[in-house]
Amino acid sequence: MNRDYVSKKNIPSEERLIFALDVATIDEAKSIVEELGESVVFYKLGLQLLTSGNYFTLIDWLIAKNKKLFLDLKFFDIPQTVQSAVKNLATGGATFATIHGNDRMLEAAVSVKGELKILAVTVLTSMDEDDDAKDLGFQVNIKDLVLSRAKRAIQLNCDGVIASGLEARDLRNHYGDDFIIVSPGIRPFKNDDDQKRTVDIEEAFHNGVDYIVIGRPIREHHGFSSKREAAEHIQQRISQVFV
Repeated sequence: MNRDYVSKKNIPSEERLIFALDVATIDEAKSIVEELGESVVFYKLGLQLLTSGNYFTLIDWLIAKNKKLFLDLKFFDIPQTVQSAVKNLATGGATFATIHGNDRMLEAAVSVKGELKILAVTVLTSMDEDDDAKDLGFQVNIKDLVLSRAKRAIQLNCDGVIASGLEARDLRNHYGDDFIIVSPGIRPFKNDDDQKRTVDIEEAFHNGVDYIVIGRPIREHHGFSSKREAAEHIQQRISQVFV
């Protein structure tokens, strides 16, 4: 390792784990939050819960429990619509929101974000080069695409990016340490699912990631007696990186 890539940002180690609350109903979400208790501080709420009803009631409920929120809605629309949506979210108490769009969409979001931090999606961790080639109609290098999208996002004053831990070192080498990297596709235990560009907990943080997003490995908690035990195990591993 040529340099120490571990994040020096003033982030409590227990907040570096973001649990992906990807479930079908608000009641199921609340039940999991209650079970996890103090083992999880930060939650990601995505499209599945948005379409289940009472999304914003759940946001208020989580904030009342002193939880931090990552609203992963991946806005992609005309800039005015993106701007209006972000403006509505900016006063709701969430920490992060995602934009999965072009420069004008990112500019629109940043212009009204207030205290909300805007994260630009680079390339989904469920996609590899074959997937991108099919979508774009030509062969593409994933690393180059991530670096290109991240560069534009940083230049447009986004607070950070969503990127795989596989690309985090290159992002740090090219663009420094000031911006946030949030990484999904973390597989702390053996897992067989739709994520393709994955890393484990320690690798992600040693590559320069600030936050990791984990869902199914906690929800399914293979090898552990409960979701909470799985989350506590992950928190212990994180804390060892940041001792």
